[in-house]
Amino acid sequence: MKIAVVILNWNGRKLLEQFLPSIVKYSQEATIYVIDNASTDESIKYLKEYFPDIKLIKLDQNYGYAGGYNKGLKQIDADIYALVNSDIEVTANWLAPIIQTFENETETVVIQPKIKDFKNKKKFEYAGASGGYLDFFGYPYCDGRILFNVEEDIGQYEQKKNIFWASGACLFIKKNTFEKHNGFDESFFAHQEEIDLCWRIKHTGKQIKYQPKSIVYHLGGASLKHNNPFKTYLNFRNNLVMLLKNLPASHIAPVIFARLILDGLSGIAFLLQGKPKHTFAVLKAHFAFYKQIPTTIKQRPKNPIKKYYNRFSIFVK
Repeated sequence: MKIAVVILNWNGRKLLEQFLPSIVKYSQEATIYVIDNASTDESIKYLKEYFPDIKLIKLDQNYGYAGGYNKGLKQIDADIYALVNSDIEVTANWLAPIIQTFENETETVVIQPKIKDFKNKKKFEYAGASGGYLDFFGYPYCDGRILFNVEEDIGQYEQKKNIFWASGACLFIKKNTFEKHNGFDESFFAHQEEIDLCWRIKHTGKQIKYQPKSIVYHLGGASLKHNNPFKTYLNFRNNLVMLLKNLPASHIAPVIFARLILDGLSGIAFLLQGKPKHTFAVLKAHFAFYKQIPTTIKQRPKNPIKKYYNRFSIFVK
């Protein structure tokens, strides 16, 4: 089984310097690639000087997370893609449990490792933790993280299990699955495209797993900081597009209507917090969503899965 560890980079020279050595050290079973989204810093110079054996794929512009991986992965021959953020530190033996799971479970096509916080290694990390789910309203959450509450890892999620979505910070996917579903939705650019892909995979009945024996540490916020209005825009727009694309037909009207109200309240909350740019980002996200409705409806699967949520409320644990 050929595995490719693929790092998407955009102006991440400092991150490569900090995190790439662990990937090189602990990924002997794999071929390592860096897809560069037309960086303007010294990323490429650094790679050629210090890691000449790493395979470099240079793109002509910044296509974001979705487009960058879609275009770069077409140039990689492997059975399994390990998509790894440039701010991920991996650990010894991180690949073996993943490879073993794929070999033993033919219906498993996506796997997420345990993702912990690089800054506080006792805790899970916000983006993925120990596997992702959606609540009834389509808000993403994880075992190990609900809203902004991140748990300490005390061994409570040590069992391999089915999950609804795997974090784009670090996920493994079979090449044939990625190609069958035409990769990520490039209209997303970045944020929640991995949830959309996982949901589309779920419609086919395949399994997505969390494998706690594989552990990585994520810095987080390296590309877009949490307080960046563009990140707010992407999260609100992409989530609505994802819902319209994947919800069972009977859920579309009530869920989208509820989200219009909830998102409006979020916009008001941003305003009260003195963050008018984020309020505008929410409004802009909704208008962009409305514009995409005709295209999004055409992307709906013929037989969407009926149940997409594990719990009715993100406030219930």
